[in-house]
Amino acid sequence: MSTANPALHHLNIKTRRLNEMVDWYATVVGASVQFRNDYAAWMTNDGANHRIAFLSPPGLVDDPDKRRHAGLHHSAFEFESFDHLVASYERLRDLGIAPAVCLDHGMTVSMYYCDPDENFVELQSDIFGDWRASSEWMRTTLAFQDNPIGTFFDPEPVCRAHREGQDYGAIRQRILSGEFAPEREPDLGLSN
Repeated sequence: MSTANPALHHLNIKTRRLNEMVDWYATVVGASVQFRNDYAAWMTNDGANHRIAFLSPPGLVDDPDKRRHAGLHHSAFEFESFDHLVASYERLRDLGIAPAVCLDHGMTVSMYYCDPDENFVELQSDIFGDWRASSEWMRTTLAFQDNPIGTFFDPEPVCRAHREGQDYGAIRQRILSGEFAPEREPDLGLSN
């Protein structure tokens, strides 16, 4: 019998802000509560029994220097298409929720948001629309070897170009040329 690889099932996050975290994940990734009590909640945004769990025991303290300490950098949720990513961006923007960082990683286009505990949550779509193709690109292209983080962009002009009918291929060329660069380089939490 061959060894089966397990699939990632859920994240469990300790928090001092249970109510805010439940509300935020409901709004941002469409998660609904499966079970909740005074110190914990289990949520899902698909058919699984839960994808995100929150534990809020008494005595937790925040880490004021969390981005400089070792630990989980971000969680990520993938949309089926760039169209869905743009629609999510516009919906969240209209609710006052803005991404902290936007990147074209080469294999994905990604928007990183900060949840109420300042954890990065990436919303992304695969540029290739095919995991085999994007995986092959990561393994073999010099572009990824030279710049595995990617190119920062300002989401407003990118989404405007999309609304005007440009496909992501054309938009991507404009991102890579620097036309849609943000005014200042965002803090991805990877340097001091």
